[in-house]
Amino acid sequence: MTKPTHQDAELLLRLYKMRREPEMRKARMWFQTAYQPKSWEETKPGYLKGSDEERYLRMVSSYWSMVASMVNLGIQNEDLFFSTNGEHFGVWAKCKTWVEGARKDMGPSYLKDLEILVAKHEAWRKKHWEYMPHEK
Repeated sequence: MTKPTHQDAELLLRLYKMRREPEMRKARMWFQTAYQPKSWEETKPGYLKGSDEERYLRMVSSYWSMVASMVNLGIQNEDLFFSTNGEHFGVWAKCKTWVEGARKDMGPSYLKDLEILVAKHEAWRKKHWEYMPHEK
């Protein structure tokens, strides 16, 4: 583990504050509860049409893509981030249902940072949560 700095903590708190912004809260709530992902072929016709749902989808996915980039590039301390966050797992679980189709239209790197972050976090959990009792 690398020791987080005060700067790491400050950035994490700023990212958390962004998640608490009222419109982002609405978007996150919709994404977590009402959003039922479809294939890209079903999603694409409504993409960039300006509906609240489409805007919420872009807001949540782009926020987590941005955060993932910061962690993956070492701007945000991985250990601090991984020990305090988990929402990106649910976001990726929903996005991965249509991301391959979207990448064909928008480029192969679309949401790649989020995909990488989730894989890194899963590996981190296996390494750092070994001390936790296993279910029997």
